[in-house]
Amino acid sequence: MTALSELAALGEPALAVADPARRLLAVACADEYGDAMTLGLFETGARPRLLRRTDCAYPVHALAFHPGKPLLAVGIGDYDGGYHFEGQLLLLGLDNGTERAMFAHDWGRQVLAAEWLDDTRLRLHLAPHDDYKDDAAHREAHVVVLECPDWVSALGRTVPDDRLRGPRVPFPRPDHRSADHRSAEHRSAEHRSAEHRSPDHRSPDHRSAARELANRLLDPPAGRHHR
Repeated sequence: MTALSELAALGEPALAVADPARRLLAVACADEYGDAMTLGLFETGARPRLLRRTDCAYPVHALAFHPGKPLLAVGIGDYDGGYHFEGQLLLLGLDNGTERAMFAHDWGRQVLAAEWLDDTRLRLHLAPHDDYKDDAAHREAHVVVLECPDWVSALGRTVPDDRLRGPRVPFPRPDHRSADHRSAEHRSAEHRSAEHRSPDHRSPDHRSAARELANRLLDPPAGRHHR
């Protein structure tokens, strides 16, 4: 099985980030509803292959390789259909297969963007807790910088909610709420429609770029030549 066929089995590429130094590619893949809840970690180079599959509890919105450590930050989250923006920050160990959820609260926060500023600081854009009397919550985000001297050894569930407070800035994204804000109980798989599916802030341009990057790194010229 080729790397491209392994990718196709995961879904449609929605977000992709490469780490050229380690010859790695992380791809969040969307299902038939457009929710990018499956993450594939690939080895690139002359013989690309799937190294690891991770099935996430919420759609993936952010991927960021640590600049110096074998870590991948994964931001996930969703609007619950009536009140809360739930989600989590995952840290995936690239050399040992570990997976740590970092937010202490069970509901966590929807992570919309993630960027390593340096070895110790990770900047996040987080959706507000909820949209109660706050329609702008669907168009804005809180900017938070988390700092840790050694992210590799950081324990899971150790980032309390009070560390997720920060200034609020514009962060436009599509708002897929229904007119009547149907409750989460009615958003089960058999009732899901495009109108009520999980928010996907990735534009067609983002998805096209993800597909192009994945195709380029997982189907190198040498591999095409020897088919």
